[in-house]
Amino acid sequence: MRGKTAHGEATPMQTPTPLEQLLDLAADLLGHDRRTLPARASGSPFMTLGGGLGQAMRLQALAGERLELSLDIPQLLGPVPLSDVLARAVAVPQGAAVPRGAAPDAAGSGPRELLPGQLAALTAQQYTGAAAVHRMLSAELTGPLDLGALRTALDALSTRHEGLRTAFGPSPRGPVRRVLDAYALPLVVMAKVTAGPGEDPVAAAHARLVVDVERLAGHPERPPLAFALTRLAADRHLLTFLYHEAAVDCWSVSLVWRELLADYARAVGSRPLDRSGRRGSDAVARRAEGLDRSGALRALAAQRIKRLRDFPAVVELTGSGRRPAVFDFRGDRVLFGLGPALREAVDATAARAGVPHAVVLLSAWALTAGRRSGHERLLVGTEMPRRPTAELMGTVAPCSATVPVCCELEGGVDYFLRGVACEFGEALGYADLDTAALARELGVHGDRSRPSLTQVAFAACDELLPETLEAGPLTSRFHHGHLGGTTADATLRVLRWGADPLLSLEFASGVFSRAEAAELAGELRGCVEALTGADGQEPVEDLPGSAGGARTPAMPMG
Repeated sequence: MRGKTAHGEATPMQTPTPLEQLLDLAADLLGHDRRTLPARASGSPFMTLGGGLGQAMRLQALAGERLELSLDIPQLLGPVPLSDVLARAVAVPQGAAVPRGAAPDAAGSGPRELLPGQLAALTAQQYTGAAAVHRMLSAELTGPLDLGALRTALDALSTRHEGLRTAFGPSPRGPVRRVLDAYALPLVVMAKVTAGPGEDPVAAAHARLVVDVERLAGHPERPPLAFALTRLAADRHLLTFLYHEAAVDCWSVSLVWRELLADYARAVGSRPLDRSGRRGSDAVARRAEGLDRSGALRALAAQRIKRLRDFPAVVELTGSGRRPAVFDFRGDRVLFGLGPALREAVDATAARAGVPHAVVLLSAWALTAGRRSGHERLLVGTEMPRRPTAELMGTVAPCSATVPVCCELEGGVDYFLRGVACEFGEALGYADLDTAALARELGVHGDRSRPSLTQVAFAACDELLPETLEAGPLTSRFHHGHLGGTTADATLRVLRWGADPLLSLEFASGVFSRAEAAELAGELRGCVEALTGADGQEPVEDLPGSAGGARTPAMPMG
């Protein structure tokens, strides 16, 4: 390639270096000017440039797909300047991914050992039923729907991802997984939903699926997932993905929806679909085995335990004495919004402190829980990925974990927010550790009435999928449903951001009543208002508000 000098003379244009190409990808992803980001990235970490977990994962995926470079997500979300982190990118090892068009090289139906985390989800189902360990995410499809094209897209998706063809069953040595050679993902066409006066038809459709989940996605010896299609109105349908936590995690769900909608657009346009098989779940198993054999997990655990000893193992948010003898994973949720003004205040505070909006919300949640429990230091379990390679980024498998993040309620507001951001990045480096094993090492065991270490949890679901996506002639808008399960006493989920923020306070039914959960959501809103209304130097302990339900309960939306 050639360019021109100021005098119009032709000059050769230099090929961009890997660092320059990575900076361009980061600029496009974060919405920065390609010309100015390099200077800012030389002195600013990824998170202070507006990057969160979802953006870090997408940058990692793009680096692997387009440049065959591997990035370290914990480093991306740490305190090191972005340019320095990108300069450390390494080439993806040859053979790390199955090339397009390749077929799996082993028979699919033989038993395989479970992947990390699958046994816990399967065991929970034995005691609670399918609904408590299944989740659902729906796309409200507006426009003319081609049912044949949808089935074609589902078939291609199943062919590509063995995680969607994985069934679980017993064996003499315990539960095992079996990858089926072929499997048609169930697409169940439901009767048209009839909503009552003033009732949201999407909520009505979700309520019906709560009752039907066992029938739709609970067949033994079959993959524990299904798609349900509900007609809402003319040219308006709700497509719901029901999935088991042992088969699919939060990142996998976003991957499924992105690929499914892209495949649908190709199918309605009579374009070819990718049906190449991928063996990503075996990569998950190999990575877990390698970490175990190398001793890396033992070294990480020793480091992490030193830090966690300074934090309470129990964060009690209610004094009602209603806690059951055994935590039963059954739950409900309260939906609530923040409104445009408070959303703008959160974004402005995030920009001032140099952190993503999710960190402001995580910090407000930690402040709420700390005031309720009386702790100035506490652990908040946060959903994090175990996907350090480009191959795993494209894999449908349960590669996420709820990792305890150390939150210290001290210093000025901006200092507090940046501290939580740094602790989030540090915790990501320990995502491969088993939280229950850490609890045992810390001497916390034998209490079956509560989750180990992470009774309070947080998830930024909005970072993984946009509010809407296009699929040929269709427009899709996503809705997070709830099937009646939970893994913590109280979990704050950011379901939607942007013009109309939507949050969910998911709570254990045996610990909170719905009214108590709404009250807790009101306290959270008060802490968000306090954090965003304060000067950056104002001490956190001087912020207005108090524990114990002094705030007005949030008005639930459903």
